[in-house]
Amino acid sequence: MSSEPAAVFTPPSRVRGTLALVAGRDETAAVYRRFGSRISADGYAVGVFGTADAASGWLSAQDGAPRVLVGSDTGASAVLTALTHGDVADAAIVAGVVVDAERTPTDAERTACPVHLGVLAEQHGAPSEGATVASLPAPADLAAIAVPVLAVHGGADPVSPFAQAAAALVSIPDLEVVETVGGLHDALNDASHRSVAASIVLWLERLRAGDVHEPVIRRAVPAHEQEAAA
Repeated sequence: MSSEPAAVFTPPSRVRGTLALVAGRDETAAVYRRFGSRISADGYAVGVFGTADAASGWLSAQDGAPRVLVGSDTGASAVLTALTHGDVADAAIVAGVVVDAERTPTDAERTACPVHLGVLAEQHGAPSEGATVASLPAPADLAAIAVPVLAVHGGADPVSPFAQAAAALVSIPDLEVVETVGGLHDALNDASHRSVAASIVLWLERLRAGDVHEPVIRRAVPAHEQEAAA
C-alpha cells in the first residue's frame, strides 16, 4: 500500500513538527485544505491520508519532530487503533470521535460553518480516498496508549454526544479533552475552526517544548485579584 499523502501542506520556512491526518467517512483531502493551510502557516507540515497505515508509514519517514497522528470521525478510531499497536507517533490528536460507526452524519449535523458546508456539497460523489470505517479500540487497549492524546469534540455533536465520546476515551492515560462550545461533529472544520486550530497549535508548542502539560503562556493574576483571594 502506498504511503503517499493525498495532499501535503508545507510550512513557508523551518518545520516545527509533522502531522499525518487520517480523514473520516466519505472525505477527500479537500475537506482539510483550510485546516492544513492554517496549521502549516504556523510551522507544522501536514499530510492528509485515507488510512492510518499510510499515515503512519509516511510519518515514520519524516524528519520533522514531533510526529503527530491526527484523525477525524472514523479516522480518529483508526489513529487510536494504530497507537495501540506500538510506537508509531510521538502524540495524537483525535476530533469528532465516533461512538457509533453505524450513525452516518448529515452535512447539517457535521458543521454550522457555511464555507465547510460548501466544501462538503462539492465533494459529494467524489471518489473515495480509501478511508475505512473503524470502531474505537476496547478500553483495555486504549489504556496501553503511551503517548499524549488531545481530543477535540463538539459540545453539541448530535452524531457522537460529547459525554459519550469523553467517556469512551477516559481509559487513555495521557488525555486532554477540548470541547467546542455548541459545536457539531466536524470539530476541525466547524464554525469555531479558528479557535480549534489555535488550541491545537498551543498544544503542539507544549509538546514540542518537551512537556505537553507545562504551559508556554498563561494568564497572569493581577495583584488586586491575588489580594481579594487571600
